[in-house]
Amino acid sequence: MQTPTHNPPLERQAQRRASAQFGWLIHAGVYLAVNTGLLLLAWTQGRPWAMFPALGWGLGLAVHGAVVFAKGSSLKQRLVARERRRLGLARHP
Repeated sequence: MQTPTHNPPLERQAQRRASAQFGWLIHAGVYLAVNTGLLLLAWTQGRPWAMFPALGWGLGLAVHGAVVFAKGSSLKQRLVARERRRLGLARHP
């Protein structure tokens, strides 16, 4: 069995996936920091307006997480694999 370091396509795929997951973690951290600040600001004003940006951005964060952490291959990878099968090409990562 080959190790990932001897299989450059798998190594690149692992690097891409790790980068995507790290990007989501940064997104989540910024979401928490900014919305905490907005919540404190809204609280000092006595108004509940901070829930609206938190809900909207939270939906975006959830979609981002679903794309990054969804089981199986990405949509793009599935489409490429389907086209390779149609063209009779061997499947390559």
